[in-house]
Formats: sequence, structure tokens, C-alpha cells
Amino acid sequence: MVNDSSAKIAAALRERIAGAAPGARLPSTRELVAEFAASPVTVQQALRALDTEGLVERRPGAGTFVRAVRTARPSDYRWQTAALGAPPARVPRVPTALKTAANDVIALHSGYPDRELLPERLVRAAFTRAARGDAAMSRPPAAGMPELQHWFAAELGETMAAGVAPPTPGDVIVVPGSQTGLSSLFRVLVGPGRPLLVESPTFWGAIVAAAREHVDLVPIPTGPDGPDPDLLDQAFERTGARAFYAQPNFANPTGAQWTDGLAERVLDVVRSRGAFLIEDDWAHEFGIGADPRPVASRDDTGHVVYVRSLTKSVSPAVRVAAVIARGPSRDRILADAQAESMYVSGLLQAVAADVVTQPGWRTHLKGLRHQLAARRDLMVASLADHAPHVHLEAVPQGGLNLWARLPDGTDLPALARACEAAGVLVVPGDEWFPAEPTGAYLRLNYSGPNPGAFPDAARTIGEALDKD
Repeated sequence: MVNDSSAKIAAALRERIAGAAPGARLPSTRELVAEFAASPVTVQQALRALDTEGLVERRPGAGTFVRAVRTARPSDYRWQTAALGAPPARVPRVPTALKTAANDVIALHSGYPDRELLPERLVRAAFTRAARGDAAMSRPPAAGMPELQHWFAAELGETMAAGVAPPTPGDVIVVPGSQTGLSSLFRVLVGPGRPLLVESPTFWGAIVAAAREHVDLVPIPTGPDGPDPDLLDQAFERTGARAFYAQPNFANPTGAQWTDGLAERVLDVVRSRGAFLIEDDWAHEFGIGADPRPVASRDDTGHVVYVRSLTKSVSPAVRVAAVIARGPSRDRILADAQAESMYVSGLLQAVAADVVTQPGWRTHLKGLRHQLAARRDLMVASLADHAPHVHLEAVPQGGLNLWARLPDGTDLPALARACEAAGVLVVPGDEWFPAEPTGAYLRLNYSGPNPGAFPDAARTIGEALDKD
């Protein structure tokens, strides 16, 4: 009743405002209460609605006035062209994977798992405990909280090959998310104007970080089984590069996992060239049919610099990751990270450490494996049934995505627009190539919300391809 009454009052006042001059004063609240036989609360609701619409201006102590129409004056920012000059490097635009999706859209584009796949109960309890502790009011050590350093070191240590010395907690540097870590590593281990070898396709975030640091990317073709070590060795020889960025486990976007033999061969190449392997173990918690096998577990000579994030597996609100490096490189990376962000929020570190050390964390990961398997298999079956022209070179044994090849000649931008118009968000695969794409691909996230809609999404993709 109150809402209906306030709406009627607002409608009557709109008519009055339409014929009034800008700046004209409206009757007072008391006068409107008497005029419309309504309560003061109802009148105030109507005035707030008009204020939200930009029709009136409420001045405390003076009253409510018809808002003057302000003509937008075009701003002249040409002076900034001379002040800024030409950008030294073109940083790629914000990728489709970060696009916010409406509630009624089938979202296959995001790189993050759905909320129901996260340990929400553990995270909420951890925030409550952390807020009561010292972490809420103190500054943590620059390299990270000791308990979190210990956990990251122990996690990698559990996978170490026989005869290989495990990392120590002192080798661990906690950083505010893997993206920050990659930027720091590219600055320290590569440097502006220097070459960095990368798998192609590769993680768009690494491409963005390299552009930001003015690092020259040298693509190494990779497929369902990973890169060719001979081509990698030739690229080291040709470019004089001193680092190779790769995702050996459940690579984003291809889902590839290196075999033990390939990991050994790549490590031999890196060692023979006196170079670094920057290993991004982004999907460590997302194994399905296989467990992650970090290349860092085979090396104690400092050639592998290891990056592991908890942001996707714990919560997007907990941007905490670790870089594990040995030798002088560790000291340089720490100095750079400290100059960039000084330290990582102690509150977030405390939350992360709390979550991953709870008994429920292991239980959660066991359930997560089964949930991801069901979602992945549903999407694979849906594509086979409703989009037969979509080709999967391999079904990934972990990670969050399918890497789908489309027919040659597919107009990817047009396909993405057609899918979005039909209520399905997809990501064109071009965004994952550091150079020209080798074909038409889509990266499809099977860990997103509403897996029951996967058949409808596949049908939409299939229909869009038929019309292409």
C-alpha cells in the first residue's frame, strides 16, 4: 500500500515538474502530506524516487527543487597526448574472461570456479577467526607469514623426487596473487626488451604481464602433450633467452599435462642453457583423472622458479599466491616484490593459512575432484550431441576448461556475438595466443555456474556455427 501510494505521488509530481521552470521549489513535505493525505514516510519515498531519477535536487534546510538541466560540455583531453606520448608497448585489452555476466546468461567464459565449488564454510570461519587475531592489526613480514611459508614449502616438498632436496620455508615469497608474481618474475628474470619463451597458446595473464613489463614474447608451439623440447632448445639458441614460462599441469587454456619424460627433457634443455623455467602451477588443486606433477619437484639447483596460487581454489577474495625460488634469484625477487607491494595483507594470509590447514580442506578437495569430473563430462557430452563440428583434441585430466577447435574459416568475433545474443558467453581463443592464432578456438569453462544449462549452451554454439 505504501509503495503504491508513493508511486502515485511520484507520478503526480513528475507531471508538475514537467511544466515547472528549472530551480522551481516544490511544496514542502508537510504541504505534500496534506495535499495527498499521505504519511510523511510515503511522501519521502516519492521524493527519494524523483531524486534517484535526477528530476529534483534536495537541499537540506532549504527544500526540494526542480533540477536544472545541465548540458554536457565535451571535454578536451588533447593536451594529454603530448604529455603522455606514445605508449612504449601495447598492453592487451581486458580479456573476455573477466567480463561480468548477467544472472540470466550461461557463462562459459570465466576463468574462476563457481561459488558452489569453493570451501565457503571454511573461508567464512577463517575470516571470523582472523578478524579476532593479531593479523587484523599487524604488519606481516615482507616474505610472508611463517606459517604460510611453511605450508607452501611442505606442499611442494611432498612431491619431491627421490634424492632431490625439498625447498625450505625461507625459499617461499608470498605475493598478492599469481598475476603480481608473474610481473615480478618477468621484471627480475627477463627484463624489458629481453626475450621470454612461452608456450603458444598460453595464459592471457602472462601475455598481459609481459606487455606491461615490455618483455618480448617468443612463442613455442604446444599441443595436447605439451611443447617440443627440440623446438624449445632451438629457440633458446636463436634468441639467447634466459627464461621459459610454462604451465606443465593442466595448462590454461589447452588442459595439457606434461609426461614425466617431457618434464625431464625440458628441464635438461633449461639447465643446459643456464636458464630459468618459470612454472605456473595454477591448477594444483584441480586434478580430475590425474594428480599434478610439478617440474619443481625434480629440481634443487634453482633452475625452476615455482608459482602457486590459492585465489581460484580458496576464494577470489583471498588473493594469495607464492613464489618458490632458490639462490640469489630469490633475494632479487623478494626485493622487487617488496618494492611493488611492500607486503601482502596479513589478514588474507591468515585466512589462507587457516583454510588450507583445516581437516576439512582435504575433504573439500576430494569432493571437488568428483564435481569437476561430472561437469567436464557433461560439457564434453553436450558438445558431442549438439555441436558436432566442435573438435576436442583431448579431454583434460584436470583444470577448469575445454580447449575446443572450430572449423577453419570460422568468424570468431561473429560467433561470440551470436552466442552472447542468444544468452551464452564464450571466449574466442585468439586471446590466448602471443602471436597469430593457428586456428579458430574457444575456451569453455566447465566449472562455472549452472552446469544443467550446458546442453543448451552447446546447442547455441552448434546453431551459431551452422549459421556462420
